[in-house]
Amino acid sequence: MSDKAIITCALTGVLTNPAIYNVPVTPEQMADASEQAWNEGAVIVHCHFRDQREGMGHLPTWDVDIVGSIIAAIKARTPDMIINMSTGIGGPDISGPAACIEAHEPSTAACNAGTLNYLKLKSDGTWAWPPHIFDNPVDKVQKFLDVMKAHNVIPEFECFDTGIVRSVALYKKAGMFDGDPHISLVMGVASGQAAKASWLPLLKEEMLPGTHWQVIAVGRSEVWDLHRGALELGGDVRTGLEDTFYLPNGDRARNNGDLVKALTSLAREVGREPATAEEARQILKIKN
Repeated sequence: MSDKAIITCALTGVLTNPAIYNVPVTPEQMADASEQAWNEGAVIVHCHFRDQREGMGHLPTWDVDIVGSIIAAIKARTPDMIINMSTGIGGPDISGPAACIEAHEPSTAACNAGTLNYLKLKSDGTWAWPPHIFDNPVDKVQKFLDVMKAHNVIPEFECFDTGIVRSVALYKKAGMFDGDPHISLVMGVASGQAAKASWLPLLKEEMLPGTHWQVIAVGRSEVWDLHRGALELGGDVRTGLEDTFYLPNGDRARNNGDLVKALTSLAREVGREPATAEEARQILKIKN
């Protein structure tokens, strides 16, 4: 187990409404959030990019110029911060995220590694949103991997279910990507992997030797036990307002910095010192 833990902060979600929740949207807000995270020990920020039109900040954008302005603001404020670009998009047309990868060449980018029925129920048994399929068939995954390879971007395979974790090993054996796999175990989505630390040893068994992995824990109080379990097993961890709004004591986090501070403290309790940006680049073999 490495004694260094790479801490990532997911600054804002894909659709979380800034009119209701305190999530960053504008370049300045994203830079503020990155600085908060950096000051508390995060060295990677996972970025979703939002529509900058008045009243439309709850919607995503793949406008290359807007994405560039957000990345530039983050890098101006936190020059050593590693950028992890979101790429999640429904349907077969990946031209939007592909153009952003080509134009801005982030160090790493999410590569959603399989298809999931994306479901959630309200307490009254009605759907929280219309059930839909987050479609990531193999040919779509390959398109993302091809553009990432062409621009020296490390794919971070986001795995929402156990079969998707196992698929990454198949992708490697099929020659779909180079180097060791980088897996993010997305845990806590209602129709995916449960946010249970007891699952981690089993999921780790399904990874190829040399795999770098982290946990993305979605939920409330349960996410902190899951983070602890990942850290104890040598994995890395991610928090931020995309994943949870709640601190270990149940209080609502004011901002991303609060969540990263709590996660950094937990890492040290387990005996893992947060990695520096330079250490993270070496561990992940980042070229950009």
